[in-house]
Amino acid sequence: MPSEEVLNKIMEAGTFAPSGRGAQAAIIVAVTNKEVRDQLSQMNAEILGTKADPFYGAPVVLVVLADRTKHTYLYDGSAVMENLQLAAHALGLGSCWIHRAKQEFDSEAGKALLKSWGIEGDYEGIGHCIVGYPDKLPTTEKPRKDDYIRYVR
Repeated sequence: MPSEEVLNKIMEAGTFAPSGRGAQAAIIVAVTNKEVRDQLSQMNAEILGTKADPFYGAPVVLVVLADRTKHTYLYDGSAVMENLQLAAHALGLGSCWIHRAKQEFDSEAGKALLKSWGIEGDYEGIGHCIVGYPDKLPTTEKPRKDDYIRYVR
């Protein structure tokens, strides 16, 4: 389990993500409680239609939510997700963006979780950034597609 100090550094990086008009529509919820983490995993697995742990055993789930009343909420939350992953990598941790947060927190069970966390308002789940120390580091990366970058001159 990463220390709270390390998690705070990762989350601080998330707070510096760009946001439309500086509105900072996103919020980050650090889930380190195993019972709550497992509850999120089960909810996510049900949406996915599997019994496997969609969080791959990672001990920490950084839930990114964004205020739907802000016009750029989806982009703002996505930028936070990327910053979290970049910071985790820079600190030697593994991370992965796990989808289905929207469906989770649009459900009655998800809304109840938000309420129990003291989160009020019209928030949409953007993603889960799972974080942990990987058992092994990837040895190769997927090659980049040839037409990824283009110039218009």
